[in-house]
Amino acid sequence: MHEALFYKKKRPGVHCELCPQFCRLKNGELGVCGVRQEEEGKLYSLNYGICAGMALDPIEKKPLYHYQPGRQVFSVGTLGCNLGCGFCQNWHLARKAPGVQTVRLTPKQLVARLDEAAAQNPVGMAYTYSEPGMWFEYVLDTAKLVREKGLKNIMVTNGFLNEEPLIHLLPLIDAFNIDVKAFRDEYYREHCKGRLEPVLRYVEIAAQSAHVELTYLVVPTLNDREEDIRRFTDWVAGINPAIPVHFSRYYPQHEFKLPPTPVEVMEHIRSVALEKLNYVYLGNLPGSEAANTFCPQCGKEVVSRDGYRVENLLQAGNCAQCGWNIEVHEE
Repeated sequence: MHEALFYKKKRPGVHCELCPQFCRLKNGELGVCGVRQEEEGKLYSLNYGICAGMALDPIEKKPLYHYQPGRQVFSVGTLGCNLGCGFCQNWHLARKAPGVQTVRLTPKQLVARLDEAAAQNPVGMAYTYSEPGMWFEYVLDTAKLVREKGLKNIMVTNGFLNEEPLIHLLPLIDAFNIDVKAFRDEYYREHCKGRLEPVLRYVEIAAQSAHVELTYLVVPTLNDREEDIRRFTDWVAGINPAIPVHFSRYYPQHEFKLPPTPVEVMEHIRSVALEKLNYVYLGNLPGSEAANTFCPQCGKEVVSRDGYRVENLLQAGNCAQCGWNIEVHEE
């Protein structure tokens, strides 16, 4: 076991301060995340070095559409999560389901796996699949080694982390995809066992110093009201209207049995969001033109996507037709 960061000793037990769950633990209890445990007055990370998934992925799969398009990224994930979403697609990792195969690697050993993929010219390492915030100590140690190699670190996260840990990690992270699961606190409390406000604060802090894209899973009848979408897009535009937003189509998963989100609902949501935002995408809709990037100034298609095949039509980062600078990080 690896001693955790961001906790205070209490009598008895400990008070974990990594995330807004603020678990008070004693007598060997586990936190909500399932991977942080009190033992004899100390808090330990149980998943340090535990890798439950590794793959070389297109960066668009994260999804990141405006960060080094067309490149590959070495993706890695672990066990555990501090939310409890009924629609979780990686619930077997989040809840440490029996039978999940894992391998134990030190940060140096993991970075050596990244080195082995050098022929594919990966942009760097993505911490993904389950919640990387609950892998905090391991991500921190690994990200330092990745940065020393001149490569990038990417977080795909639920954003449910306290400010101090985020600020501690932020200098090492180059890009984020952050889930905003709804724009109502009651949705978070009922369906995710969390709260909205800490996630909004996470996004606002991360956007000050790193590339940020957002994903919003649209669940029919639960978080697809036009009022909520308008409030969400107003908030994003207030940070930066160039932040790319991915509205992802829901399909039945884990505990949720609702039918898939109607295509017309997805298309309407995108039209509403485009009133305030420059770049709005629809995910889980194969063949949709809403996966492409269009110039906000003249409407010309500037990045074409067919699945994970990408055709970049930008000229030095600008629209070839009108010269508008498209906010895409190509290097």
